[in-house]
Amino acid sequence: MEKRRLGYSDLYLTPVGLGTWAIGGGDNPYGWGPQDDRDSIHTIQRAIDLGINWLDTAKGYGHGHSEEVVGQALKGRRDRVILATKCGILWKEDGSDIYGYLKADSIKAECESSLKRLQTDYIDLYQIHWPLPDEDIEEGWGAIADLVKEGKVRYGGVSNFSVAQMKRVQKIHPIASLQPPYSMVNRGIEKEILPFCAANQIGVIAYSPMQAGLLTGRMTKERIAAFPVDDWRKGNPDFQEPRLSIILDLVEKLRPIAEAKGQIVANLALIWTLQRPEVTGAIAGARRPEQIEETSRAMDLVLTPEEWAAVNAHLAECERLLAQVS
Repeated sequence: MEKRRLGYSDLYLTPVGLGTWAIGGGDNPYGWGPQDDRDSIHTIQRAIDLGINWLDTAKGYGHGHSEEVVGQALKGRRDRVILATKCGILWKEDGSDIYGYLKADSIKAECESSLKRLQTDYIDLYQIHWPLPDEDIEEGWGAIADLVKEGKVRYGGVSNFSVAQMKRVQKIHPIASLQPPYSMVNRGIEKEILPFCAANQIGVIAYSPMQAGLLTGRMTKERIAAFPVDDWRKGNPDFQEPRLSIILDLVEKLRPIAEAKGQIVANLALIWTLQRPEVTGAIAGARRPEQIEETSRAMDLVLTPEEWAAVNAHLAECERLLAQVS
């Protein structure tokens, strides 16, 4: 599988990486509902066997449970993957919600706990999950720079940062990567963020390229209505009317284009994000081995200029309709 260099680093990522938010499980305000750990472990190991060489996780996913599962799955396989995780998000004592905390001592303590859960002695890419609180991003980033010097972290990255925030921390230590949301129906980074990253050798790892499942081709209104109560998407505006119908209609228009190539809509959504030269890789979540098997075929999907024109025409119409209801 093709590999792309991540920013200025010596990390070379396959275009598709495995995201492990959902395997953190439910029972929290930001979960995806119940998840079997055995399925999660088999999914991670299958992704590696298919040639996917990087995993993205975070302490915030399931109170650290995602990291624990990743650590179990990587026994005997750690040298085959680039491991990315995140810090700076803490859970309230009662587990009811999260908050941003970027004090240096806390970041360093988080790193130690992540290393234990992941069962490794180094993290390839350690990212600030959210720039919260804004006034502490320099202190948090300084702590990551210290962890790099100590050898516990190979490279530091940021997630959900603006250009202005990246400029502030870049003065302290080089940013290897930015992890922003990016999909066919969430294109806010195109105007300023992608050009800034390209100009400053900052790799871009796109998250939610399938818009939390809406662009997979498998989502229906009935399925959404049946989401468990601990699925965070129940409160997301994209999963509610009127945006929901507009996005699902886009999927139906894209479906024949993908199927004519023997592919699924999810893979079309995925390679759409990867056609941008600034984007190093995209995170694809999976909860079962067969899901990552399908996703791994995304890079085999090649569209003609005429097919891309049809895709972009459908996107333009969807964007126009979404703007009317925003």
